[in-house]
Amino acid sequence: MQVSEPSQVPYPHTRPRILCVEDDAEIAQMMGEILEENGFAASFVGSAADMDSELHRGEFALVVLDVMLPDEDGLSICRRLRRQSSIPIIVVTARAETVDRVVGLELGADDYVTKPFNSRELIARIRALLRRAASEPSLRRQRSRPLTFAGWRIDPTTRELHDPTGLKIALTSVEFDLLLALCCHAGEVLSREQLMEIVHGGSAGSVERSIDVHISRIRQKIEPDPRERSMIKTVRLGGYLFTPTVEQA
Repeated sequence: MQVSEPSQVPYPHTRPRILCVEDDAEIAQMMGEILEENGFAASFVGSAADMDSELHRGEFALVVLDVMLPDEDGLSICRRLRRQSSIPIIVVTARAETVDRVVGLELGADDYVTKPFNSRELIARIRALLRRAASEPSLRRQRSRPLTFAGWRIDPTTRELHDPTGLKIALTSVEFDLLLALCCHAGEVLSREQLMEIVHGGSAGSVERSIDVHISRIRQKIEPDPRERSMIKTVRLGGYLFTPTVEQA
């Protein structure tokens, strides 16, 4: 299945279309009312198969994905979607499912909410992700030249990362934005709040812990030894420091 990529969102003349994958009819109805009241066009499906059909037929700005579905695990769906598309994904989990929240982020989700969720929090997270998605084209123009560090190459235009051997390294959308931000501010300490502003658009609903998870995943992909943390250093009570020398390619 080919997933349609979102165009520049929010859409200038139409309501952003949100695809909600939720098999609980009561929760789906409540979510639909919340989204409609806040200016979104919501579509609902109750299974992975129906989600695939909807994504194939139309273009959506964002997916809200429940972890517990009847035909396929939500985390498996998240991994599959991320291989096909950079569409923003918000994972919905039960409050006790801490592991699901962390794993969801590791598999490519951009954010998460927990059940029972606060309607203002859900809308804030959706709007933050849509703002970030809308800003990506302008960010690419501003930072159009590839950057190199320690033999690595990161290209803001193609949104690709290549290791010193030339091998392309897969990054989620959030991981790419974080690494690019660190490269553009090499030698500076970036706080979690600053990184949240870059990645989540400064949403009050965003959770600092998610930044730590994404940074951990980036370390696993670029550090010679992730245990040493020589490239991305944690600054106590400060944030993160990118140590390599960064040059324009």
